[in-house]
Amino acid sequence: MDARDFETLRLARPCEHVLEVTLARPEAMNALNTRMGRDLVRLFEDVALDPGDLRCIVLSGEGERAFCAGGDLKERRGMSDEQWQRQHVVFERMVRALLDCPVPLIGAVNGAAYGGGCEIAACCDFLYAAEGARFAQSEVTLGIMPGGGGTQTLPRALGERRAKELILTGRPFSAAQAEAWGFVNAVYPLADLLAEARVTAAAIARNAPIATRQAKLSVHRGLQMSLRDGLALEIEAYARMVPTEDRHEGVLAFNEKRPPRFRGR
Repeated sequence: MDARDFETLRLARPCEHVLEVTLARPEAMNALNTRMGRDLVRLFEDVALDPGDLRCIVLSGEGERAFCAGGDLKERRGMSDEQWQRQHVVFERMVRALLDCPVPLIGAVNGAAYGGGCEIAACCDFLYAAEGARFAQSEVTLGIMPGGGGTQTLPRALGERRAKELILTGRPFSAAQAEAWGFVNAVYPLADLLAEARVTAAAIARNAPIATRQAKLSVHRGLQMSLRDGLALEIEAYARMVPTEDRHEGVLAFNEKRPPRFRGR
């Protein structure tokens, strides 16, 4: 994939098998407009169709102020109801593309993640945040409600009661609160945030890619099932590893006391 294909995203390859995606509308605090929605749909649907050599993705925002300030209300000003609904279909598809990404996805939240920005963050497999980052599902203060997955992803991450409090009040919460509540895995100084995310991404990328993708799928879909059905899904996901070259290489490397050389086969 070519970074020139995306008007609102910057792409980089900080290390082997890792893609870094930066939301790049800093003049608008990386607010989510129609073009960014379409860019994210295209990028993540392309990854789902053909991950290539990708084994991990890091998603962040450009600048120090915002990860993503939410939907671009300047673009939305004056929209007819029909135009609003048509735009929202793009955002709905974007959310599905993010959630369905087969490759592990780390969010590096560098600043404000409000409204749709909080929902984009919540679509990631897990999050690191800068000390000054803030989050909010502020839609009810604007006469709407979360429509990018927030009513579903936040309760799964925070529990029903905490999620209801945050969604119904629209109150912002800090990176420290997000970490204490389990929404964020770790908080770092802004200067260290991307470096820490890259270290974790590189650790994931060293592992067998079929194994990490199947493990991600098993956790994500299993949580939406009964325990018994989740166990059955896990065994199906596990069975796919048995005939792979990577499984043979992992055991051989362990016995030969050397790092494994996984090829995704």
